[in-house]
Amino acid sequence: MEDEVDRLVAAWRRERPDLDVEPLEVLSRVSRLARHLDRARRLAFAEHHLEPWEFDVLTALRRAGTPYQLSPGQLLTQTLVTSGTMTNRIDRLAKKGLVERLPDPSDRRGVLVRLTREGQERADQALAGLLEQERAILAELSHAQRSELAALLRRLTAPFDNIPG
Repeated sequence: MEDEVDRLVAAWRRERPDLDVEPLEVLSRVSRLARHLDRARRLAFAEHHLEPWEFDVLTALRRAGTPYQLSPGQLLTQTLVTSGTMTNRIDRLAKKGLVERLPDPSDRRGVLVRLTREGQERADQALAGLLEQERAILAELSHAQRSELAALLRRLTAPFDNIPG
């Protein structure tokens, strides 16, 4: 079965036979898949009245386990945004009643961000919707193929995820 990347690669091989365009065969597919995944994520989150960034913050708190709270700094690390962006996001989620700010008992000047009951319910429902979308995307692959693909992608992403600082 031919896809758009096959057509793109064939065109580049015709137009630029002097270049090795093999990386496009993998990475253009990864890029196109990322766009399809982004659409699926947005759809799954919209059904639960969440933006992707809201899902990211809520699920970071949900994964933290009981009592579902983290410091703003821990949220920064998990969501890869700036301090100012995170403050804005926490404010907006608090206004919606999905998180609350609490004093940090171990740091008089610090705060903790805690998931509210509604925030937990929305995160759980959106996660279930997302997994349904993602299962449909992966339906063409066997369990063994999904495991192999996960291992190969891990080899590519781990160096980026383990850069100090």
